Amino acid sequence: MLEGLLQNFKLPVAPPAWAVEETHRRTVLLINHVLMQEPQAMERLTRHKSRVVLAQWRSFTFKVAITPAGLLDVAPGDAAADLTLEITETSPIAIAQTLMQGEKPAVQIAGDVQLAADVSWLAEHLRWDIEEDLSRVLGDAPAHGLVQAAQTFASALRQFIGKRSSGGATGPVA
Repeated sequence: MLEGLLQNFKLPVAPPAWAVEETHRRTVLLINHVLMQEPQAMERLTRHKSRVVLAQWRSFTFKVAITPAGLLDVAPGDAAADLTLEITETSPIAIAQTLMQGEKPAVQIAGDVQLAADVSWLAEHLRWDIEEDLSRVLGDAPAHGLVQAAQTFASALRQFIGKRSSGGATGPVA
């Protein structure tokens, strides 16, 4: 039922262009922060300087250009993509379930094979050490506690989703 509601729900207006652009810029900043913690990732990307990667899902698109430093920048709207990654699942709930089960959603890939291989390597090996970043702001012990609590919550949510999707009990227990 919820799936049907989300599929049929239409926003009255599209978000303003400035909000989309700012979201893209903030996302690039976060990705670059993570990339800078992994020199091998930056090294792989430097081989693809000036290449453009387009990620899309339904009507949402995100286009980035690879800089000579091995980082990313928001690509101009008219830049031709050298690699296109399209998430093929249209349901946001199905995508969330897939991610919560520790899997990746299905992606259709078109374009440069070597760039696709390096982007795949990044997806497999690049991880954000959020605890390290939080410890700089909160201190070591609070950061560790917060990350542990988030991991416990995520684990419980994964178990719940696994039970629901495998045909486990769906209603209240009498």
